[in-house]
Amino acid sequence: MFLSAYDIQKYTQGAHKELGLHSHTVQKVGAEYATRRKQFKKNRLNWRKSGGVRRSLGWIPINTGMAKWKNGQVYHNGHYFKVWDSYGLGQYSFRTGSFNEDARGRWYFNVVVEVEAKIPAGQDKIGIDLGLKTTATCSDGTKLEAGHFYRDLEPKLAMAQRAGKKKQVKNIHAKIANRRKDALHKFSRQLVNRCGEIYVGNVKSSALAKTTMAKSVQDAGWAMLKTMLKYKCDHAGIVFKEVNESYTTQTCSHCGALPNERPKGIAGLGIREWTCSACGVTHDRDVNAAKNMLALGHERPEEGIPVL
Repeated sequence: MFLSAYDIQKYTQGAHKELGLHSHTVQKVGAEYATRRKQFKKNRLNWRKSGGVRRSLGWIPINTGMAKWKNGQVYHNGHYFKVWDSYGLGQYSFRTGSFNEDARGRWYFNVVVEVEAKIPAGQDKIGIDLGLKTTATCSDGTKLEAGHFYRDLEPKLAMAQRAGKKKQVKNIHAKIANRRKDALHKFSRQLVNRCGEIYVGNVKSSALAKTTMAKSVQDAGWAMLKTMLKYKCDHAGIVFKEVNESYTTQTCSHCGALPNERPKGIAGLGIREWTCSACGVTHDRDVNAAKNMLALGHERPEEGIPVL
């Protein structure tokens, strides 16, 4: 039997004064704790544990209206916080947000604001196939080559871990994450700037992350790329949709056939090109899959991927 968010709020009433926090922050932490208890149903809860070096990082939640832009700084609970203002925060009203600490011990201010949606400038329609050899392949042939962010720094990371240099380990992990995010941000921004519709496969990285391909999956950053595309498309008024990727690699995007020559299973991963025996068209496997994603996004009625 665990305490509810209401019970936690009752028992922590007045604690914010001793802690030097806003009362809403204490309430938010209590609500978060109660939610995690309910989700995981464990006697002992690993509070904000997320993989070793990122364990127990700082997190201070803020409710709507509890922070504002004042005198060129963020004002919250009687204190001013200097931030690098690259967005012109003074023009927005802050909604919910938080102060977050990264692996290097640096603090960031994250906040939700309302902005007017922009009319999409691009008219292109693309499908995207996510993979390991190539992180993302578009139906028009555009590709984001897989970065080896983790593998490139793995020797330095191993050396720092053996030497017990915790600060250096944190710095390397932060550098890996920053490089990955930078590449995905640039790629997703290019797509959103020129497209009116984007369709991507519903590939799940969680299962593959437990296999020998875990490092490659981590470097690919599929979930992060889809998250970036989703919020950028929402902001720009662009259609974004995840589609069922089953058999998209094996189905001919030209005629809709499922020939015997198609790449199958793990053994077929090395087949980068194949020719459809039904129509004679030769396909790049990833571009073919991306074209099928685009067709599925439009729910092609007369021909398409057969139901097996």
